[in-house]
Amino acid sequence: MSVHPITQGQWRAVALLPSVNRNLDPNPAYFTGNDRPVEQVSWQEAVEFCDRLNELIKTHPDLSGLRRYRLPTETEWEYACRAKTTTPFHTGQTLITDLANYNGTKPYRQEPVGQFRGTTTAVGAFGKANDFGLYDMHGNVQEWCSPNQNTSANDAWRVVRGGSWQSPPQQCRSAYRSGLKADTRSNEVGFRIVGEG
Repeated sequence: MSVHPITQGQWRAVALLPSVNRNLDPNPAYFTGNDRPVEQVSWQEAVEFCDRLNELIKTHPDLSGLRRYRLPTETEWEYACRAKTTTPFHTGQTLITDLANYNGTKPYRQEPVGQFRGTTTAVGAFGKANDFGLYDMHGNVQEWCSPNQNTSANDAWRVVRGGSWQSPPQQCRSAYRSGLKADTRSNEVGFRIVGEG
């Protein structure tokens, strides 16, 4: 799994590759910055990102030991977020805004009121990875997931996980899930990818 959400710099590089099923805007994000997560991309556009990487691998097999890229399933995402913990957050029983980018104005438990930054932050900016070495699993941007089981390509809804810069801490918990229409573009939603070897 990618160690952080896909950045705008990564998105732009892939958006300039030949299209597979749809065109991609190379600069879709509302909060701009090469090292910030890309947002305002639909589920279908996140899948297109993976499709383009897969085409690149076919034409340049020497570039990677991986054979295929895709979005994580909900189950994979939660397993990766928890990193073998059983607490609400991989950081423990609570979350503080020194460790993640979310709306800290309404504390989760009895911790002090935290910040509300009102924007995304650079990926990995807090320097706190979980025990699997993954950054920004709580907050910054919600992340598109693939369904755990086969669903119709026409199914309008997809799951997002992880909470965003605007979410209260309750919506950043490892177990929290929410649904959005697959064609939604929001400055709260990005994605990360899984590579299969």
